[in-house]
Amino acid sequence: MATPDFAPFAHKMRTAGLSQTFIDNFGYYYDQLVRGSTGYISCADAQPVADLPAYEALETTMQQAGEAALERTLVLKLNGGLGTSMGMDGPKSLLPVKDDFTFLDIIVRQLLHLRKISGARVPLLLMNSFHTRAASLAAIKGYSDFTQDIPVDFLQHMEPKIWKDSLLPAEWPQDPDKEWCPPGHGDIYTALVDSGMLRHLLDAGYEYAFVSNADNLGAVLDLKILGYFASQRVPFLMEVARRTAADRKGGHLARDGNGRLVLRESAQCPPEEEDDFQDISLYRYFNTNNLWLNLRVLADLLEQQHDILGLPLIRNEKPIDPADPTTPRVYQLETAMGSAISIFAGAQALCVPRSRFAPVKKNSDLLVLMSDAYLLNDDYTLALTSERHETPPVVALDERYYLLYASMCERFPAGAPSLRHCVSLTVKGDVTFGRDVVVVGNVTVEAPEGETLYIEDGTKLSES
Repeated sequence: MATPDFAPFAHKMRTAGLSQTFIDNFGYYYDQLVRGSTGYISCADAQPVADLPAYEALETTMQQAGEAALERTLVLKLNGGLGTSMGMDGPKSLLPVKDDFTFLDIIVRQLLHLRKISGARVPLLLMNSFHTRAASLAAIKGYSDFTQDIPVDFLQHMEPKIWKDSLLPAEWPQDPDKEWCPPGHGDIYTALVDSGMLRHLLDAGYEYAFVSNADNLGAVLDLKILGYFASQRVPFLMEVARRTAADRKGGHLARDGNGRLVLRESAQCPPEEEDDFQDISLYRYFNTNNLWLNLRVLADLLEQQHDILGLPLIRNEKPIDPADPTTPRVYQLETAMGSAISIFAGAQALCVPRSRFAPVKKNSDLLVLMSDAYLLNDDYTLALTSERHETPPVVALDERYYLLYASMCERFPAGAPSLRHCVSLTVKGDVTFGRDVVVVGNVTVEAPEGETLYIEDGTKLSES
């Protein structure tokens, strides 16, 4: 349990209406912070993983096993993000992404189609934040035919920020909301049990949950993976993909000294081991954040451990006001839901195609999905066009002009250019694109410093 210095945090959290279960969880990590824990995982405790089972090698019988398990399966989407890094103050999942459909529109329509062709109930469950809940639920209410036998959402927690210098609760009277932060998506396990949702799901006959980020439209419920997960009685399954140069700085899969799989995020890498961490030939796999959970095993494990899974700590240092780097520094104590792979005995990882990982973290990612490089299929899954050969175009937009979503829309008033035959598009400076612009091959467009460049309607941009 936490040190006596934890008393001000406990008081602040109780005053905010947070439960004792979550207060105890936060206290578990605060105690580690006070004792000097950095959350670092050294290479000695994170050995490379050689080979893993591959999606392509799954037996055809797994499809039938998945169909048999579908009635006991739900889709859980992490939906707490506001898209603040893109200049938004509303749920990122409500951004239009394809054919005027938002992320949430596409997710709902995917499930309506799956229910229709399978006859299974397959509900959608959102882990919302206080900031995303109202707008997201209002959007779903627009689908009168989208009904289910469980609630549509539950809430993730919020936790106090910690002054770096004193390790006391951060106070920021000019904007008290900035005294709080989300505890990372590892909070999913505590929030499921604390909200009563986990018990509700089990009572309703659900055993399996497919979990992914709402902004990753590549993450669709796959019957072969479900069949493998259910028939092999795997308690916890992580979908991973092969790392590329673009993934050097992201977290990766490893094994600890006991042979168990572990997840190591960039914030958990000791600075002196950064070169090894970024070696994609050494650490071959990254976590797509597509996970499969056996809900009964999760419930038993939480009961055994008094609702504290004990996920590895991630200590993040940030300014208290994220928009102002000159403000005093705080610690945010976070956990990653994928790190539970080291907690579940018998947990596994499956190497899946890169197509199952298409997250939107920046406007450049969004522009690619909006373009004709991707098609929206009849079942509302997204797929690269045949010309792409499973490789999306690489887009880099000058963040001085395209960082904010509204600014990006101003510079693409007619929508995304054609990227069907684009290998890469780099935009430097202030460039506005007209209607029906086509990009072919590797293209760099650069506006003169201090000027705006306008690409005329119908222009074809190709490498020289």
